[in-house]
Formats: sequence, C-alpha cells, structure tokens
Amino acid sequence: MYIAQEESFGPVMVISKFKNGDIDGVLRRANTTEYGLASGVFTKDISKALYISEKLEAGTVFINTYNKTDVAAPFGGFKQSGFGKDLGKLFSPSLISHLKIQVNEKNN
Repeated sequence: MYIAQEESFGPVMVISKFKNGDIDGVLRRANTTEYGLASGVFTKDISKALYISEKLEAGTVFINTYNKTDVAAPFGGFKQSGFGKDLGKLFSPSLISHLKIQVNEKNN
C-alpha cells in the first residue's frame, strides 16, 4: 500500500489489519519501509506493546496515544527519516540510536 510506505506530513494515519497473533508479520510490514520517524501501537496488552515497540524501526513509538511528546526528549527518526537525534536535554551524540517510547497509562 503506497500510503503506508511513504513519509506523509499532514493529518494522515494508516491503520492496518492483521491476523490474530501475527506479530512478526506486522513488524515485517512496518519495518519494510525506508522511513521511520514515528509509529503507534494501540492495544490493551502492555507487554505486547512494549515487545512491538522495541522491534519497530522508528524514532518515536507511541503506545495507546499519538503525537504527545515531551520537549525534554530527543527527536529524530531512523532510515530516511533523519540521522540521529537532536534537541531535548537528553541529547548526546552517544544516543544516536536512542528509541523514545511514549506510553499513555490511561487508555482513554
């Protein structure tokens, strides 16, 4: 699907269906793009969400929320979505592959 493989800027969200239990297939689909700025995982199973977020090739992974960021955290993407991280008080050249995971504890 073209829209799921391009880096669109604007109010665009791709929601993909997957077979129950096919986590590896979901990860393959998500990581087979040349971009990796941000991603989101929505689930009631926090263990599954954390497992998936560790495997996603994205600069920021949101869990049960989207686009809520902390200005103190570094910002940047993977692959063609940026080189390393910048900004935020946590920025350091040693954090080039740092992955930011944002978890919404209240699933509203």
